[in-house]
Amino acid sequence: MPMIQEILASSLRGALVALGVDPLPASIPVERSNRPELGDWSSSVALAAAKATGRKPRELADELVARMALDPPAYVAEMSVAGPGFVNFRLHDRWLHDVLTEVVEGGVDGYAAHDLGHGERVNVEFVSANPTGPLHVGAGRWAVYGDALCRILERCGYGVHREYYVNDRGVQMGLFAASLAAAKAGEPIPEDGYQGQYILDWAAEMPDGADPVVWAHQRVLADIGGALSSLGVEFDTWFSEQSMVESGAIDAALADLRASGLVDKRDGATWLRTTDLGLDKDEVLLKTGGEPTYFLGDIAYHRDKFTRGFTRLVDVWGADHHGHVARLKAGVGALGHDPDELEIVLGQLVTIMKAGQVVRMGKRSGTFVELAEVVDEVGPDVARLTFLLQSIDTRQTFDLDAVVSKSMDNPVFYVQYAHARIASIAKVAAERNVPRYPLEMVDLSELVHPRELDLLRSLGELPEVVADACRTRAPHKVATWVRELAGRFHGFYHDCYVMGEGVTHEQTQARLWLVEATRIGLAVGLGLLGVSAPDSM
Repeated sequence: MPMIQEILASSLRGALVALGVDPLPASIPVERSNRPELGDWSSSVALAAAKATGRKPRELADELVARMALDPPAYVAEMSVAGPGFVNFRLHDRWLHDVLTEVVEGGVDGYAAHDLGHGERVNVEFVSANPTGPLHVGAGRWAVYGDALCRILERCGYGVHREYYVNDRGVQMGLFAASLAAAKAGEPIPEDGYQGQYILDWAAEMPDGADPVVWAHQRVLADIGGALSSLGVEFDTWFSEQSMVESGAIDAALADLRASGLVDKRDGATWLRTTDLGLDKDEVLLKTGGEPTYFLGDIAYHRDKFTRGFTRLVDVWGADHHGHVARLKAGVGALGHDPDELEIVLGQLVTIMKAGQVVRMGKRSGTFVELAEVVDEVGPDVARLTFLLQSIDTRQTFDLDAVVSKSMDNPVFYVQYAHARIASIAKVAAERNVPRYPLEMVDLSELVHPRELDLLRSLGELPEVVADACRTRAPHKVATWVRELAGRFHGFYHDCYVMGEGVTHEQTQARLWLVEATRIGLAVGLGLLGVSAPDSM
């Protein structure tokens, strides 16, 4: 069944053509009404198109309604005009009953699935924290955001590859290994080295005679991988920066940049003329001693992704890297790619609260809360959903005490409890020997209570929400939808008994299918967020 916006937009477009409106608006806006008393959906197209026709918006809106009344759009019960020229649509409940059928027929695997990507291969690189110690809890935000984004992209028809970039070529890796070696020998840790209990613990683990650099690299990647795995995050590739030196990928990238004609040698260094690409200053590729800069390494890394057959690259970075965005996109452009093939998502940092106090984060100083500890304490579901409740571009406060409370004020408990209540209804039906008849035998027109219709409206929104979350790279929109659906189900659970005295057989059957459709919707939404749907709490 087409999304209702498509049905309404198509009818509006046809009416505009019939009325001789030229040129037609580039798009026909149809949005959910923020005035429910006026209708379910609303369009401002008359305001956008009136100027071209010499009509007043309100007059054009009246003409549009009159024209559409000759052949009303499917599911529309009433059309009206409000304000300066808004066209409002009120729908038959039948539309919502058809939504239930669509949900059930699509099921968990098919409902709200799209083919927006047409199989395009996308490389999503996220987390990529320096391998110099355990992941701190703030890294969990990047992890669950990246993983949820990948799940949404896959639901929308993209071929997704999850990647972690291991920065094992830099100075920090050497300082980290030196810190372990000093602790192992009982010597003072270098002034610019890494502190903290984890350094002492890992140094005690390190075998005598082991190469500190090699052992540290293996130990930290095992720790990072274990922490991410406990959160339900797995990667297809752990890409080593050092491997590009060994494979000649950095030299190959430099050769491609030279071929572009944008490379100069000045003051003993090698430069990329990024000013020719719209930037304010040129960027160094090779230092005066011939050492590649991080900038050249990043260009080489992204070149490697393209050579592996990916046609779209998505990087998830912290907001503190915003200054690097334009120059990396320029570097991709210098390689001959469309800079828009590289998307960089910038996320804000996380403030960690515990016992009413802000936890100061600093791996070098050893003062941080480990992600693995938090997952052990609150569980992966709580951690994931908490991180995903807010947009990645807003600063987030993660209160370790609040997220473990089992009350309806806790959004994680609130959502999962909805699914547990659904399971309890199924259990009671089984205990009372109340079968659920095949859907085609059930009269869904029994679903007329406002709580029932609200649930169906939420379910009808899910395909649009998933598509929008995909296009805008915004998993929090799915989290918001899940919370709303859970809230509407709790309201239904309180006001609409599924079985028992005062409930007709016909109502019971229709409500059992409404409960099943809600289960499917919750399972889809929670699955996209990587959160389980428990049968009991």
